[in-house]
Amino acid sequence: MRAAVPVTIRRAGPEDAPAIARVLYESFVEFRALYTDGGFAATALGAEHILIRMQEGPVWIARRDEAVVATVAAVAKGASVYVRGMAVLPATRGSGVGAALLRTVESWAAGDGYGRMFLSSTAFLTSAIRLYEGFGFRRMEEEPQDLFGTELFTMEKVVG
Repeated sequence: MRAAVPVTIRRAGPEDAPAIARVLYESFVEFRALYTDGGFAATALGAEHILIRMQEGPVWIARRDEAVVATVAAVAKGASVYVRGMAVLPATRGSGVGAALLRTVESWAAGDGYGRMFLSSTAFLTSAIRLYEGFGFRRMEEEPQDLFGTELFTMEKVVG
């Protein structure tokens, strides 16, 4: 039996933008028909938009065998941290990589004194929602948001 290849998580740099864009696309393309065109484009960002996100807040990648297999980004919003751009390649899902990335974001948020994390999701991303709930996120009671015609809801978690 072959041993599992470890995953390493690190802050992404500009040189990682194309790999992050690939992970976003490959992670969400199976759901493409459930998004509007604008909603999918805003989810599966290109490398140029990844570079902009890197200026707004930290972006992390998870690597296995030198390949980027998952990513997440965060941006400060007042006393909270907005978790965005969370993506795990289909072949890597269920391996604990998503939870490891969320722990990384939470550690960064707590270390910088933020008291809350929140994120947006769509109802059809059921595996992601289970991950978020297992990590302590709870759906907020508020009106759904609109991402270019794709309905989103917000989940939050108290940090610390």
